[in-house]
Order: sequence, then structure tokens, then C-alpha cells
Amino acid sequence: MRISTQSFYEQSLQAMGLQQQKLFKVQQQLATNSKFLSAGDDPVGAARALGVGQTLAESAQFTTSRQRAALALSTEENALNSVTAILQNVKTLVVQAGGGGLSDADRGSIATAIQSSLEQLVGVANSDNGNGQYLFAGFKSGSPPFVMAAGGGVQYVGDQGERLMQIDVARQMSTSDDGRSIFQSVQGGAGYVASSASANTGSGVFGAVSTTDATAANYGKDFTIRFTGTDYTVMTKDTPPVLAASGPFTAGKPISFGGVQVAISGTPANGDSFDVSTAKNAGTDIFAALGELVTALRAPLNGGGEAAQAQLRNALSTANVKVTNAHDNVLTVISSVGSRQVELEALDSAAAMNKLQEESYLSSIENLDPYTAISEFYQRQASLQATQMTFARLNSISLFNYL
Repeated sequence: MRISTQSFYEQSLQAMGLQQQKLFKVQQQLATNSKFLSAGDDPVGAARALGVGQTLAESAQFTTSRQRAALALSTEENALNSVTAILQNVKTLVVQAGGGGLSDADRGSIATAIQSSLEQLVGVANSDNGNGQYLFAGFKSGSPPFVMAAGGGVQYVGDQGERLMQIDVARQMSTSDDGRSIFQSVQGGAGYVASSASANTGSGVFGAVSTTDATAANYGKDFTIRFTGTDYTVMTKDTPPVLAASGPFTAGKPISFGGVQVAISGTPANGDSFDVSTAKNAGTDIFAALGELVTALRAPLNGGGEAAQAQLRNALSTANVKVTNAHDNVLTVISSVGSRQVELEALDSAAAMNKLQEESYLSSIENLDPYTAISEFYQRQASLQATQMTFARLNSISLFNYL
């Protein structure tokens, strides 16, 4: 069969072009360390690689979110640690104020120190994250959550919104706690708080309130102990009030009612009264409690007699319980923050292991076997050279060479 010169050249060029194309593809695979250069090379493998790549990208986004959440929680933890230090210092000052032999000036100095602690506490409660976002303002993070009220005291103007962050496929985490739940709340198990009426004229001083029977019918209600002559009556604060207990008063003997008991020493005057209320109804605002404590310490006692001394002792006892309840509440929030930080660390650890597995799987799909690829490269190179040499030899053949 005769092959025209044109057909010979076309077929030879086509063969060499095909060999060069295959060689170039292997070179690209070696350069990119990838089995396929386009989805057309391996549609199934490309689809799998795309899915794994998307999973890794999503995981990277969650990792970034967890880092941001960890930073926010760490900032909150630092602020709450400052709060606990302030409250511990206040408790120490309350104990000092209850010591004997203090003058009005001494108590005034302690009141000034507590007032300074109150101002520090407000400052910490209005902490921000360094970017102008207030930590304890809820969703209203653009402005300070605590402001001085017109009539005195501190008012919360934030809200109770939780700033949630998506930290995993099916997990959202709160990265903040609102100021009301930290500074104006107590734990459900905080118990009872006793206080004396400001109009009391006797020397009655209450002791600690203890629980005797949490299953009692009136347990969990608020009570008022009122003295009439040498007798007492205990009424609930229901509407209408219900008699919880009554009897003759004996100084230092516990008075039992509603599953709790409290001992009152001294001599209450006719008409004196004491409140025994659950912590949540006794006033949960730590700023208000410190303000009341400062006022009590600045009231002069010289010439006030036993009644004034009793009022001070009762005020200190009430303040001590309220500060302790607030301190316990903050510690609970810190524990919650710590639990969330532990969860973030666990998710990071799991994500790191998953990332290694996904990357290994992606490598098995995409990455080139260098030994196989190099072997194929040399094979393609040899094939191209053989085709070129064949073309050159055949192209040089002519009948004139045999004449």
C-alpha cells in the first residue's frame, strides 16, 4: 500500500504530538503532586476530593469560631476573677467592722474602703473586650450595662440576651453572661437572709438562719417575726398573712417556723420586727447591698446605746450573707465559664484528629505516587524519543540513496 508523503508527515506529527501530550501531563502531575489535573481525569475522585476539601474548610471555620469563643470566655473569666477578689476583700472588711472597740471614725474609714470596692465592682461590671463591646451587657453590648440611677444606686440597662457562637456542626455556645445574672442574682439554694427593721428600738440581734425541715408546709416562704411585749409571732408574707409560729420569747433560744430556725439574742422592744426571707426575695443586687452597708457603717453610734449597736450588728450580718451569696453566684458563673472552656478544648482535640483523618483520605485521593509517576515519565519520554527517531530515520529513506 502506498502512503503519501503528506499522510506520512501527518501521522508522524500526530503520533509525536500524542506522545508529547502524555509526557507533558505526567510532568504536570509531578509538578502538582496530583493524580488528576482536572475533573475529567477522574470524575469520581474529583468529586470525593471536593467533598473532603469542603469538610476541611468548614472545620477550619469552626476552629476559628472556637478560638474567638475561647478568647471571649477567657476575657470574661479574668473579669469575674477580679469580681471575686473584690467581694473577698469586702467580706474581710465586714468582719473588721464587726470587731469591738472601733470608733465612728474607724467605721467611717471602713465604709470608705467598701465604697471604693463598690466603685471598682461597677468598673469591672462595665468591662469591655478591648473592641468596645461590653462583656456583661447582653445584646446591648455597645453601651455600659450599669449606670448610676437618678435616686442613687446602680441600675442595669443591658438585657439578658446570650451571644451565641457556632462552634461545631450541631453546637452553639454562649460566649457571654449578662450582668443581671451575675451581679443581681443568687443561686437557687442560697437559703434565707435575715434583716432587722430600721425602726427597731430594742437590742435584739439575730443569728444565722438554719434549715431544719425543707419539707415543711411553709418552707420557701418569706416571714416576719414581730415582738409584742415578751411574746413573738411569726407570720408569712402571704396575702393574707398566715400564722407560722408564736410563743413567749427567750433570748438566745431558737425560734422555729416554716422548716427554719433563728436565734435572737438581746431584748427586742415592743413592736420590733425582723424579716426572714428567701435570698431571691431579700434583695439580690450586690451593688444595693454594698450601698446599704456603707450607709450603716457611716451612721454614728456614739450615744446611740444598745439599740444602735444592735442595728449595726444586724446590718453587718445581713450584708455578710448577701455578699457571700453574691460571691457564690459569681463562682458558679466562673464554673460555667470553665466548663465551656473545657468543652472547647475537647472539640479542638476531636477536630484535630478528624482533620488528620480527612487530610489522609484527601491525600489518598489526590496525591500522586511519585515512584509510579517517575517510572511513567521515563516511559513516556522513551516512547517520544523512539517516535522521533523513527520519524527521522524513515524521513531520510530515499531511492536515490540506492542508485
